[in-house]
Amino acid sequence: MKIFQMPDALANKIAAGEVVERPSSVVKELVENSIDAGSSWIKVELNEAGLEEIKIIDNGEGMAEDDVERAFLRHATSKIRNESDLFHVNTLGFRGEALASIASVSRLTIKTSQGDSAGTFLSLEGGVVKERGKSDARQGTEITVSDLFYNTPARLKYMKTLHTELGHITDLLNRLALSHPEVRFEATHNGKPLFRTPGTGDMLQVISQIYGMGVARKMLPIEGETLDFKISGYIAKPEITRASRNYISIILNGRYIKSIPLSQAIIRGYHTLLPIGRSPIAVIKIDMDPILVDVNVHPTKLEARFSKDKELFGLVEKLIQNTFRQTRLIPEIVQKPVEKPKQSFQHAFDFNKNNNMLKEMVDTTKQLDKFPSYKTENSPEHVMENILVEEIESNELEENVSDKREINDDILVVNEEIIPSRERVPTMYPIGQLHGTYILAQNENGFYMIDQHAAQERIKYEFFKKKLGRTSNEVQELLIPLTFEFSKQESIFIEHYKNELEKVGLFFEDFGNQTYIIRSYPNWFPKGFEEEVIREMIEQIMQDEKINVESIREEAAILMSCKRSIKANHYLNHDDMFRLLEDLRKTTDPFTCPHGRPIIIHFTTYELEKMFKRVM
Repeated sequence: MKIFQMPDALANKIAAGEVVERPSSVVKELVENSIDAGSSWIKVELNEAGLEEIKIIDNGEGMAEDDVERAFLRHATSKIRNESDLFHVNTLGFRGEALASIASVSRLTIKTSQGDSAGTFLSLEGGVVKERGKSDARQGTEITVSDLFYNTPARLKYMKTLHTELGHITDLLNRLALSHPEVRFEATHNGKPLFRTPGTGDMLQVISQIYGMGVARKMLPIEGETLDFKISGYIAKPEITRASRNYISIILNGRYIKSIPLSQAIIRGYHTLLPIGRSPIAVIKIDMDPILVDVNVHPTKLEARFSKDKELFGLVEKLIQNTFRQTRLIPEIVQKPVEKPKQSFQHAFDFNKNNNMLKEMVDTTKQLDKFPSYKTENSPEHVMENILVEEIESNELEENVSDKREINDDILVVNEEIIPSRERVPTMYPIGQLHGTYILAQNENGFYMIDQHAAQERIKYEFFKKKLGRTSNEVQELLIPLTFEFSKQESIFIEHYKNELEKVGLFFEDFGNQTYIIRSYPNWFPKGFEEEVIREMIEQIMQDEKINVESIREEAAILMSCKRSIKANHYLNHDDMFRLLEDLRKTTDPFTCPHGRPIIIHFTTYELEKMFKRVM
């Protein structure tokens, strides 16, 4: 006989390979059980990054004596009674093999009580019960997991350094705290405080505990809903970025999940506001009917499958875009960053190291008499009056902007009255240039530096994007065909997607030896950039196996705006600078160039006076 049934101990160890990958996996499963038990306070005590000992203490409902030992059997759960319950999962831990798997690869003790009588004590080793008894009557549960992987030494070989394992646990606790701000979390490592949250239910307080007050001050709330989804949370202003997507937290019905499509939707919401290669800090909470999502597609329940994914992704993207269109996004320079230097805003200047630059700025202001005076309607008295009126109206708009939303059938209707750019960017009056690259400007709110290339890039980008978006699908016949040489791999994709290319107006004629000629192309192709756009299309086909004309037009607009904008070391007269700043105020997103670089940086009058010791 070749086929036989594995012993439970061996089956549990194999199951542990899926559920218990490292100490953070144990912490995740046990803390989730504590949350499901209705705990308002959870403490995590770690020794040697959890490899030596993990202790989880909570004040939840506890377990009855009859349930304690049964909880460590395979597939034992209090949350799934029948098959239909799988489609209405509202709890975090429900698969039923976590406790059995953890106990099979460790030495585990549990003390638990419902608070009305003496509790229950149980000790297991390698999944086998070694001792039973009574414990104190404190309501809640205390589980201690010692010598993790003591009986699976091969698993220990794959553990990283203690620092790395502790980092995984800390990251996990961060996500759990963001998912449940109403729970007070405490964590220690080798007896030293590691992590603590207030448990007040305020997500922004948790964000400040995790990322610091400097980041919390730069977070913007988002909120919106449809018949199927309710979205809330916080997104960082574009000036706060990180190098990876690991700072995006997605919370689905109280459960932290990883979702590449949802992360991409969040980043699309930022559109051109993010620098290339940078990601935002965001905490997005999604509440929806459990029947519309499957959270049982991964052993650790970190992934989910949505039945209305396109509607959800579109809702998240639109909410983020509308939030930014109602916010002034000019970064302000502060003299003393709140955060540590490594985490401080990348565009904040170190004033002590830039005295020469500041001296040059001050010297520049002495050249005001070289510029033409303002017209009559821009006399100093009239100008200051306009500034005051404009700022008052701007403040009133920002205060009155509400997230009034109404449900109309199944479609989100957001208040579409977006704050005009003229209100989000105050009038700035140029006083000179720095190195022929930065426009220096002022108003009653302080001093501004504007990257002239980035500013004109934004202006031209929005012009070209609007222009390209209005063009038809007609084609332009060429007197002299364009000739292209492609690699073998590219040629294969061209042949395979020839019909799709022809539908968008591109007709490739085989000219032999992986060479093609094109006798016509769509009318919307920007003059002078035809080859770049065509090659962009081929690259898109190879990567996505489809053609997205909208994204191609987007890239073409970015390309043209960059190539046709004024460069550094280009000197402008006073009228040119003023006209450029006014044109910038008319754009939809006047704060970053299409590549996500900041356009305007603001030095407040107060900060300038502090630098020159006018105020102390």
